[in-house]
Amino acid sequence: MKKFVMAALGGTVAGVIATTQIAAPLLAQESAKTENVYEQLDLFGDIFERIRAQYVEDVDSSELIEAAINGMLTSLDPHSSYLSPKDAAKMREQTRGEFGGLGIEVTQEDGFVKVVSPMDGTPAFEAGIEAGDFITHVNGESLLGLVLDDAVEMMRGPVGSEIVITVVREGEQEPFDVSIIRDTIQLTAVRARTEGNTAVLRLTTFNEQTYPKMKEGLEDQIEAAGGIDGINGIVLDLRNNPGGLLNQAIAVSDAFLEKGEIVSTRGRTLEDGDRVNATPGDLSMGKPIVVLINGGSASASEIVAGALQDHRRAIVIGTKSFGKGSVQTVMPLRGNGAMRLTTARYYTPSGRSIQALGVSPDIVVAQPPAKPEEDEADTPARKRRSEADLRGSLNNDSLTDDQIKQIEEDRAKAEKAAELREEDYQLAYAIDILKGLSALGPKN
Repeated sequence: MKKFVMAALGGTVAGVIATTQIAAPLLAQESAKTENVYEQLDLFGDIFERIRAQYVEDVDSSELIEAAINGMLTSLDPHSSYLSPKDAAKMREQTRGEFGGLGIEVTQEDGFVKVVSPMDGTPAFEAGIEAGDFITHVNGESLLGLVLDDAVEMMRGPVGSEIVITVVREGEQEPFDVSIIRDTIQLTAVRARTEGNTAVLRLTTFNEQTYPKMKEGLEDQIEAAGGIDGINGIVLDLRNNPGGLLNQAIAVSDAFLEKGEIVSTRGRTLEDGDRVNATPGDLSMGKPIVVLINGGSASASEIVAGALQDHRRAIVIGTKSFGKGSVQTVMPLRGNGAMRLTTARYYTPSGRSIQALGVSPDIVVAQPPAKPEEDEADTPARKRRSEADLRGSLNNDSLTDDQIKQIEEDRAKAEKAAELREEDYQLAYAIDILKGLSALGPKN
């Protein structure tokens, strides 16, 4: 027994010694890190005082501090930044769906401002700005070297004033200037219409209006069609949608899913992670869905496309999306300012991250470039002759007049749908897919 007690005491002493040997270096390392941080803060203070005392021009101390804070945040990634009280107020206006500007969502790449997407119906959209364009100059002044917020500030101005931006576009040999008149941007989050028998839901952004307006728009189209059996499917058009509120992306995805994961987020620690699942209920009552995306579809748009794609609830058509797979949290700061900080990555239900990769469509369909206008006199329409045009041709004796009339009406609808290809090839392709799916279904 005495030997056992001595052995136990010996083990305890050895454990204490081992713990001390491990913990002491860790504590020393932590202390060294803390001392280094204070040294760096002292260095910052020295530089700050030197600038205030010796810079060639008098500088505003608060502006210096704001610039230092913003520089610290923007060094992390393109989406983290400091929001001054004015910028924070503008951001809150944007999430409500109305703000002033050109109507473009931008990021920064290689020191220049890159257009994520122009917003439908805005001055930038009407001026022909495209997703992927680089803006290098504003009114002749270079944006190279500016942080994103400063570059955006240069593009802001009074409503009705003119701005000239210099654009570099892939496929164009030389930069070119685009003149735009600034305006108040009133975003219509959702536009709903019916093409043939297909309900088309165009989502331009994810703000506080998106889900309720989408629900209202779809219900209106179903009612106009005489009920859910009057439509053959839904096109969810997310092209050039730069994203927005995460909760709205979740709500839109949930609207068409009965169960299963919608999105998961993973932060720095396990406690920072989250997983959101769908709730029962499908606004479309099981009708097939096609989702349209392109290089201007980002963030919240990619969450919706990825969720519906992974659950095989929708066919995704178009071109690869933008690839923004990170989550930003807006944190209020003293003085009514705010900090936009990347706090997590998000993952689609299959566990894939689309960060820098984007969502790949199931069927790649590129939008062909606009054709130059041609003189109608130079390209006369030539009607193809058929058997029915021949003199003395036999009548069709197998169909009634009503059946022939129905065939002619169906043909007219098909020809009208074909005309859409000239206006919007990707949308026409999506509608054709839904027509094909409904043709395979059981007849009523």
